[in-house]
Amino acid sequence: MDNLTHTLTGIAIGQAGLKRKTRFAMWALIIGSNLPDVDVVSAAGGEASFLNHHRGITHSLIGLTALAIILAGAIYYFGRKAIPKKNQPPLSLKWLFILCWVAAGCHVLMDYTNQYGIRPFLPFSGRWVALDIMPIVGVYVLLFLTVGLGTPLLMRLVSEEVGAKKASAAARNGAIFSLCGILAVWGLRGMAHHRALGMLNANDYGQELPERTGAFPSPLNPFDWNGVVETKSSYYLLEVNALGNGAHAFNAEPMLKTPPSAALVAAEKTRTAKIFLNFARFPWAVVNQTEDGYSVFLRDLRFASADSTRWDFVVEVDLDRSLRVRTQSFSFSRPVPF
Repeated sequence: MDNLTHTLTGIAIGQAGLKRKTRFAMWALIIGSNLPDVDVVSAAGGEASFLNHHRGITHSLIGLTALAIILAGAIYYFGRKAIPKKNQPPLSLKWLFILCWVAAGCHVLMDYTNQYGIRPFLPFSGRWVALDIMPIVGVYVLLFLTVGLGTPLLMRLVSEEVGAKKASAAARNGAIFSLCGILAVWGLRGMAHHRALGMLNANDYGQELPERTGAFPSPLNPFDWNGVVETKSSYYLLEVNALGNGAHAFNAEPMLKTPPSAALVAAEKTRTAKIFLNFARFPWAVVNQTEDGYSVFLRDLRFASADSTRWDFVVEVDLDRSLRVRTQSFSFSRPVPF
């Protein structure tokens, strides 16, 4: 998810009651809610490096625990030097760790809900897992967070009669409303996703049965999904609405699988392609022969749609006639190359 959503979720968790457990609780929750994305520094090495390291060890169970220990220790160390304000709770290392772990854990959980996925079992397993029910920016999740956290604040600004206890209760209730709203959005999208997958699996495609299917969320409508179907010979892209009567397979865009070739094998052996293939769930290859060699493209079709005007999550490998690699690159988004 985006970092604004992570931040507001951390604030909501604190406002729901956990901010009273220790001094600097809100700092722990806000920083902890964003800390797993410290791996963004890998972007300095280029897009392939970012793909290789993002949502890696910092999004694993061991990694988020280590981050929670470091953050809790840092806040506790510097917090002891600060003079406590009146009516503040005591500084507790135990509660700081719990809050940092909860915040980082919620970050990882929210990232798990979208199609990009996480690798929770690193360093023991690099397997990607994803729930596929949420887009990267969840508009309705942000709406629930904004309304739940903003309404009590707005009421407090426009009314001079709101006492401290009433304001605190309103903030708590608003935060609980926000968190329940997130769960409701997840539940609705989860049911719609299950139905969309059932629709995709209920058809044959080009007289072939599906071997694998995937349904990936649209940004706004929770009932619209971008479907990917893999058969023995092809991939198919189609849109499916969970409220409809079924997936219209005759509208699917067929994409024939590229047969094995020396150029494709050479491209797949490059470092960039290996990183990509470890990540991709529906990799589709295109091999173009040029005047002086070959251009090989690899796409992950879970980030494609039937009416897309761009290619997302793409590897390009340029080979000479002797299949020596001249260039290799990865792009999160690029114009259609031909």
